[in-house]
Amino acid sequence: MKSLLRENIGEALVGLFVVVFAAWFLWFAWGMTGGGDKAGAIHVTALFPNSTGINVGSEVRVAGMKVGTVTEQALDPQSFQVKVRLALDPAVKLPADSSAAITSEGFLGATFISLIPGGDTVALKDGDTIADTQGAMDLMGMVGQFINKSGGSGSAAESAPQP
Repeated sequence: MKSLLRENIGEALVGLFVVVFAAWFLWFAWGMTGGGDKAGAIHVTALFPNSTGINVGSEVRVAGMKVGTVTEQALDPQSFQVKVRLALDPAVKLPADSSAAITSEGFLGATFISLIPGGDTVALKDGDTIADTQGAMDLMGMVGQFINKSGGSGSAAESAPQP
């Protein structure tokens, strides 16, 4: 057995490296996809009329800095809005009247939830709901509106030739 181990020590070390790397990768992926919340995270809920582009694990940002992640999405049966649960860093004390908007980094950039701090002296606490929200913009709908309205500012009757 010892001679077999000596002959294959390189293969054994490569195998050990692969197993350690795989374990590290799983731990990293679990944390990056929202599987693991920060200890003591503040969980708040926001209702959006449209959550296109947001998934579990999407970032939550304040002034461009990541302060949390999306941990859950569900359709609210009463309002037919998307109920999004956010896990926020407990070190960031956001005012209770903060607002949330779904935005992106550009045409091809990642979509995230941007929190805009309010002016309230009371901070958001676990279980609170963000009432002021703005859903995702429908880019294809906006392009369609632009194309259909690009012919002029007047109606078809106004632009028709007069006899």
